[in-house]
Amino acid sequence: MWRGLLLKGTTCLLQVSAQSFLHQRHASSQCFRLLTHRFLHKLRETSCIPRLRSTDFFQSHNVIRNYKKDAKSTVEFPLSPITVTDIKQYLRSKDIPFHDGYSCLHIPSIFIDVFTRKDSFSLFIDKTTGQFLCKDTLVEGSWEDLQDCLEVMQKDVQDSLSPHVLLGYPESLEEQEEREREQREVREIWSSSLLFTDLHDEEAQLVKTMFQITKISNATLKKFGVRLFKPTKSLVFPWFGGPDSSLKGIKLLSAQGIDGEKVTYNEATVPKCSSYFNLFGLTLVSRMDSEVVVTGSELDTLAVCQGTGLPSVALPRGVSCLPPALLPYLEQFKRVTLWLGGDIRSWEASKIFSRKLGMRRCTLVRPGEFQPCPLEALSQGKNLSRIVKASIPAAHKSIVSFKQLREDVYGELINTDQVAGVKWTRFPELNRILKGHRKGELTVFTGPTGSGKTTFISEFALDLCMQGVNTLWGSFEINNVRLAKIMLTQFAMQRLEENLEQYDFWADRFEELPLYFMTFHGQQNIKTVLDTMQHAVYLYDINHVIIDNLQFMMGQENLSVDKFAVQDHIIGVFRKFATNSSCHVTLIIHPRKEEDDKELQTASIFGSAKASQEADNVLILQEKKLVTCPGRRSLQVTKNRFDGDVGLFPLDFIKSSLTFSTPIKGKHKLRKVAAKPENEEEVQENEVTVKKDEGKKEKAAKTAKASQAVKRPANRNEKAKQ
Repeated sequence: MWRGLLLKGTTCLLQVSAQSFLHQRHASSQCFRLLTHRFLHKLRETSCIPRLRSTDFFQSHNVIRNYKKDAKSTVEFPLSPITVTDIKQYLRSKDIPFHDGYSCLHIPSIFIDVFTRKDSFSLFIDKTTGQFLCKDTLVEGSWEDLQDCLEVMQKDVQDSLSPHVLLGYPESLEEQEEREREQREVREIWSSSLLFTDLHDEEAQLVKTMFQITKISNATLKKFGVRLFKPTKSLVFPWFGGPDSSLKGIKLLSAQGIDGEKVTYNEATVPKCSSYFNLFGLTLVSRMDSEVVVTGSELDTLAVCQGTGLPSVALPRGVSCLPPALLPYLEQFKRVTLWLGGDIRSWEASKIFSRKLGMRRCTLVRPGEFQPCPLEALSQGKNLSRIVKASIPAAHKSIVSFKQLREDVYGELINTDQVAGVKWTRFPELNRILKGHRKGELTVFTGPTGSGKTTFISEFALDLCMQGVNTLWGSFEINNVRLAKIMLTQFAMQRLEENLEQYDFWADRFEELPLYFMTFHGQQNIKTVLDTMQHAVYLYDINHVIIDNLQFMMGQENLSVDKFAVQDHIIGVFRKFATNSSCHVTLIIHPRKEEDDKELQTASIFGSAKASQEADNVLILQEKKLVTCPGRRSLQVTKNRFDGDVGLFPLDFIKSSLTFSTPIKGKHKLRKVAAKPENEEEVQENEVTVKKDEGKKEKAAKTAKASQAVKRPANRNEKAKQ
């Protein structure tokens, strides 16, 4: 918490009154002096870290407004990355016993009296980040916070500390009012909602039919505390937590519409999604349970519990993210079965989440025709216990046979649209060529200087982010404030400078996107950038990383090494990261200097051929610099490893919204381009041969026309004589 406080950089410790500060802490003066000294020391170290501040935008427009700080939009890697070896060595040096868990280290809680805790190892330390959580008191913080507490205990010769020793980030008046408003809203909705046993049979059956949960019994709904909120006809799923198991939040699920036989669900959480950490069903799990089924929705958890009798919990954000803050609550289970749904996306999420949970204890339910999502399986009368028992281990050997791949191949054949990836909504031509945006791929993007590469790729990424693709931006060329302003303008599709009264409306919606920014600017070392990317993938389950641009990471490397060798090394690092992390990396690379009247080609990418060889996709933003009419810019796909389709389509730049839209149909047509051979000499020879053939044809056509023109007058003269 202290570490997060200084990195947020908006409030100084000295601004807090000492009297109230000490009153809230209930700690010794030595603790206060130690933490204050550590805070001020780190504040001097990190004073040069750049920040994304919304106030910069308004200072330039002479607008004064209340500003609510949200530090979750930036991703900052610790100055001294911690490893599990470092944590173990430190604990041993302090004579603290620990158990080596699946994703956490377990130690006795220092926030409980020594006579009360006995042999309970209830404090969990994340092996990857060092973050800790005490399950008994819900005290949490960073690895530095825990070190501070242990140092204070050693100096004061204490066996335990008060849970109040670590203060959270001081809330502003606006934040306090919002929190109280959310709590009041939760209580009002919960008290106004009804259990299904309190409804008339006909009404209860009608609601179940609307949500397609006719097979779920009223007893199961009552067991999990599911209610109906009549004003919006929504199911209410409670979030109970804390030492007293009090109501902390709710999730509302409504059936927005019915498309054929499939229901379209719409969900909302209070508090908002970024603060909603409810493992639905966790309160029904006993300490003796050693097996659990993890699902992607609350309705699936109800189905699993009723169909198998096994403990089951639902992830708060479905298949999009598994927050590390939830890992301590899953440490007690020796077997974790991931049954997140019945499509390809849930299958990919299962494989990613199993790495966080510990692959040796995880089993996965492979989606297929006979193994749909739990709710559908229950509705179809399938044996859910048999499906869970047939789940496959997440850990695999280095060599496999086709027998083990057979079901995966079949799954891709029957789900071709899902395998192709997430579709763009603003660039339908990209869907036609690339088919979609897929995890684990490397995309290289280039274009002439000043052509709008950053502006285009920001809309390119924003389109995907609006569809739930967790996105991390690494902008080394322009600062985060300017980039966020561009993306917000593209999101609102209008200039907010001219409509400042709408800023809060669009900013609130933009804030809900799963979008994060690195705080780097200018030249950076590749290792630091890679560590930050891995940190973000673990914390936020990032699916898409944009690096703008490659050249800004080459200046920090050894100057004695050949620059092309350095570039090849960096590209190889990003390629390996994309594959191992199952994360799509979009890498912007400046092209070589070309003449203004020539179009860029794959060979125009700066450096050696490794960039185009390692890339799964190569995109080129073409610009006709000598032309000012609409259609001067176009996007060309010169490589597509997924299915080989390449092509070119025009782009129209709309300055008022900073967006690139495709022209009206009929105005331009998509032009398919055959894939070019890698050998550039062969390309040039083929082009010369084609030009010669075309020249010969043109000459032959002109000669034929000339001979016909000569014959026609001669024929007329003969007729006149006759």
